[in-house]
Amino acid sequence: MDIIKPRTLSGFMELLPGKQAQFERMLEILRKTYASYGFAALDTPVIEDAQILLAKGGGETEKQIYRFQKGDSDLALRFDLTVPLAKYVALHCNDLAFPFRRYQISKVYRGERAQRGRFREFYQADIDIIGDGKLDVLNEAEIPAIIYKVFQGFGLTRFQIRVNNRKILNGFYAMLELSEKSGEIMRTVDKLDKIGAEKVKAILMDDCALTQAQADEILRFIAITGTNSEVLAALEGYAGRNEIFDLGLAELKAVTANLAAFGVPEANFAVDLTIARGLDYYTGTVYETTLLDHPEIGSVCSGGRYDNLAGYYIEKQLPGVGISIGLTRLFYVLDEQGLLNVDLPSAPCDALVLPMGGEPGPAIALAESLRSAGLRVQLYGEQKKFKQKMAYADKLGVPFAVLLGEDEIAEGVCSVKNMKTGEQSKLTPQQAAEYIRKELAENNGPVILEK
Repeated sequence: MDIIKPRTLSGFMELLPGKQAQFERMLEILRKTYASYGFAALDTPVIEDAQILLAKGGGETEKQIYRFQKGDSDLALRFDLTVPLAKYVALHCNDLAFPFRRYQISKVYRGERAQRGRFREFYQADIDIIGDGKLDVLNEAEIPAIIYKVFQGFGLTRFQIRVNNRKILNGFYAMLELSEKSGEIMRTVDKLDKIGAEKVKAILMDDCALTQAQADEILRFIAITGTNSEVLAALEGYAGRNEIFDLGLAELKAVTANLAAFGVPEANFAVDLTIARGLDYYTGTVYETTLLDHPEIGSVCSGGRYDNLAGYYIEKQLPGVGISIGLTRLFYVLDEQGLLNVDLPSAPCDALVLPMGGEPGPAIALAESLRSAGLRVQLYGEQKKFKQKMAYADKLGVPFAVLLGEDEIAEGVCSVKNMKTGEQSKLTPQQAAEYIRKELAENNGPVILEK
């Protein structure tokens, strides 16, 4: 039989156990934080009817989607978690309590060109709040407040959630009599961080057919900077000229005030008029989150307010607000930048019980006793020499090896070896559990270390 060379497809990430443990820690922080705000966990099928996923039609989505036939069925892999959420809410709206708050952390698939930090299979971590007909602006402040808690949980402090409102932008373009081109202009302005002001101006004039005066006015507007209160004060100078603009300004003021009430420091959120989000379905507040010391990474978390989530599936107004973290990409770039905590315990168990001869019964009982105390415990069952057993413990990266020989059994104790310090003590099973728990708590640092 010919040996097939093992390989992983380009754009698909596989992690060794230590890295996977770090990734699982991030998942744990996300789930715990989302749940603490009353969000229900949701999972939707990986495969959907292609007609459902492509309801919004064509464009880049249709080019990137993984689509295939199975019998007479036209099927596709989900490319994000928002469209499946729209289908889910439309299908089950009579059974759900609104506002419906859900989180989902799942893999999605996009058949785009794989490149550094961009994957074809990747995890997204989404939260959304869906209203039945109406949804208060308070929700638009709570969503980024939750992201603040998530990033804090990861161990990050040097990040900024940038906030804007599409109504402000739409109202401003209406003042310039550019409403018909507003979507095209916003998609162009959204590229400002990537290509710079001069190239944005050139695109506005060449592709969007704006005059130089119009392009200059737009660039002056989005260049308004300062503290949040200073930016809001500057926007007041445009008030009273357009109803949509005034509504957006009122919403932006409410969001910034409530973010402060949620305990988000101003150092971690900023009003930024350059934020537009390229997707047309955003209608109100929009967000992008960046790591201040790593601007080259770009946005690591984005989202916003939309007013008709499920319009393709049901004749019912279902407004919502949500945010998404591209978790695989975030993990990749954090690892690449050396920001993941290499000292974080990453072994599959807290303690490895090593029988040192004799019948296995006492070792089994010891392992069960430690598990009952809340520890993750592996029982080593191979008949190998002591040196090989310790080499296995070392390669596995376990924090503690628990040795049980005839002398220990006779004394009613076990020998607990701290694999990091090399210290070894004889303890009763109860003492061993307490000691290991204490040491683990002291070494259980953040998953990310800022530099």
